Amino acid sequence: MDLAVVVFWGLGSLILASAWAVVNGKLHKEIEFVGFTEAWQFMTIAVTEIEKMNHHPEWFNVYNKLVIDLMTHDAGGITENDVNLAKYLDKIPIIPS
Repeated sequence: MDLAVVVFWGLGSLILASAWAVVNGKLHKEIEFVGFTEAWQFMTIAVTEIEKMNHHPEWFNVYNKLVIDLMTHDAGGITENDVNLAKYLDKIPIIPS
């Protein structure tokens, strides 16, 4: 199966199953936590898997808000690696605000 088809299929199921969207050619998600500690805990849990995947996500954190953008710069867009990271991030428990 062509990688583009795999990514498209994975991307479609990901968007349907969670709050990810495609914004400016990147997988995009915004999360609001109870407070800064919960946001920091999420990022701390995520970093181990991110390093294993050799991924370099763009994310922006201010207090209890985290904005995540995923794309593979070398490929010039969203790849299966981005979809897999998004699915992993969705498994991390979140205490919503």
